[in-house]
Amino acid sequence: MHKSPTHAERILAAADKLFYEQGIRAVGVDTIAAEARVSKRTLYNYYPTKDDLIAAYLTARFKHPPPSDAPARSQILGYFDRLERLFAEGGFRGCPYVNAVTEIGDRKHAAARIALQFKEQRIAWYRTLLERMGVAEPQRLAMQLQLLVEGAISAVLVSNDPTVARDAQAAAEVLLEAALSAGAKARRGSRR
Repeated sequence: MHKSPTHAERILAAADKLFYEQGIRAVGVDTIAAEARVSKRTLYNYYPTKDDLIAAYLTARFKHPPPSDAPARSQILGYFDRLERLFAEGGFRGCPYVNAVTEIGDRKHAAARIALQFKEQRIAWYRTLLERMGVAEPQRLAMQLQLLVEGAISAVLVSNDPTVARDAQAAAEVLLEAALSAGAKARRGSRR
């Protein structure tokens, strides 16, 4: 049996669509309530302030799959394949977390904290996979991979060329090879 979305779910879905497509500052609660087909009063019953709705929107997008049993290298490089598909779908407006922090401009706003948590979890995902691979300096390499992703996102917004994700993937492969080689050398050196 199909369950209809609750008011809160409809409000959040409307906020997600509108905030991402048009921007947080450009969209008011009246527009979100109309899109969700609820009264403004109902919206405020679930989300007392627009800031509460912004935080819920960002938190709901917070979906990091845990590392799987697939080879770590394949998971890391596969992320760039997913980026390219996302870029090619159309409608890509950048990272919703970066967009929110930029639009709001207040480092004390909940959006800044949520954005930082999202980025830190992505880095931790990389680090877990890199540790599994036995690379040298997994935390540092995790940050470098994250920077490649951020660069690809910025580049596609300017160029509208989804293949920039392939270039970022090629750079990631170079970094992985260098780190694997350094890790192997370190292990050989410690056996002497």
